[in-house]
Amino acid sequence: MTLKVYLSGEIHTDWREQIIEGAKGLDVSFNSPVTVHSASDDCGVAILGAEPDKFWHDVVVVRFGDQYKQWNAAFDAGYAAALGKSLIVLHGPDHAHALKEVDAAALAVASEPGQVAQILRYVLTGALPA
Repeated sequence: MTLKVYLSGEIHTDWREQIIEGAKGLDVSFNSPVTVHSASDDCGVAILGAEPDKFWHDVVVVRFGDQYKQWNAAFDAGYAAALGKSLIVLHGPDHAHALKEVDAAALAVASEPGQVAQILRYVLTGALPA
């Protein structure tokens, strides 16, 4: 079974690449919005388009960065929660209070991309970090 993971949130750092790198060797398929800032306003159409099948089948990872307010990420987190999707939230400690309701809907709250990769590894293999 391939675990499908949607990486939502800020597009200004390499957190997605860190998770993908940390999950190498696992049966995981990653999707994300358009990460080119100039095109990010059109990412919904570019990603979803006429796609007949949903790609948010199992896990949605939502990253809240420090530099910008991610209203789109908050929307994605709420939508995922409303659909009953497994949700992992990724943000630093400075956002803990502001995101307490989002965190409460999540199955896990991580502070580093590597932790998300470790969660995926545990879910798929049962292996804990060394």
